[in-house]
Amino acid sequence: MQGHEEVSRGWMKELKYYDLLKEWARKDIALASRNKYIFCQECDLASQESIRNFAKRVNEKEERIDILINNAGVMRCKKSFTKEGIELQLGTNHIGHFLLTNLLLDKIKASAPSRIVNVSSVAHERGIINFSDLNSDKTYDEGEAYAQSKLANILFTKELAERLEGSGVTCNAVHPGIVFTELGRHMSINNSWTAKIFLYPLLWLFLKTPRQGAQTTIYVSLNSELEGVSGKYFSNQVEGKVSEGAQDKVAAKRLWAVSEHWTGLT
Repeated sequence: MQGHEEVSRGWMKELKYYDLLKEWARKDIALASRNKYIFCQECDLASQESIRNFAKRVNEKEERIDILINNAGVMRCKKSFTKEGIELQLGTNHIGHFLLTNLLLDKIKASAPSRIVNVSSVAHERGIINFSDLNSDKTYDEGEAYAQSKLANILFTKELAERLEGSGVTCNAVHPGIVFTELGRHMSINNSWTAKIFLYPLLWLFLKTPRQGAQTTIYVSLNSELEGVSGKYFSNQVEGKVSEGAQDKVAAKRLWAVSEHWTGLT
């Protein structure tokens, strides 16, 4: 009994810590933007229950959704799963965004002209949608699973843009660049003190800061020149090329059907 109580106390402390982080982030944004109407809501992209609860709150309380930026991500983690048993990288980076976007889509359409922005990665170029083992049940490679999820982001973007044609809602994907954030915390370099001492100073020369990494997302979300532009992929604030796999319309439609099935949207 004592062990369970200790675990519960530890979990409660962690929850309070994240609540503090969210409040600090909200205050920072409010102060920087001089806008007190900044709110923070919990949405765990690795839990479809959490996504549905979040979407319900938004749909009930908000009059409009002018811009939806799907930016949550996990990279190169050890094999793990969402609460629904979906491989974590695919489940968070793609399936979570797929469900959230579709649950908010009616309100986004009603707010047109509006925009959806999916944060992908240049890693999509290495990606393959492995329909024979989409959930990595047979084999798992952390890098391949990440690249698959980023390719899924672009296939989702292109299929959604096609479905939204004529609605006044645009949908585009972006590559933010290689940004120095905690996204890479699962990579081996972060577990080596030698690498941190000797390589980190060099990485600063090549990696973008979070502010720099956000610029393409902001550009695609707000630039008036992109009004009506949809189904594209942007990097460094210009339209970029995607891999052959990202242009596979058959794969995009098949992935959409699987995503509907896994989220219960069919």
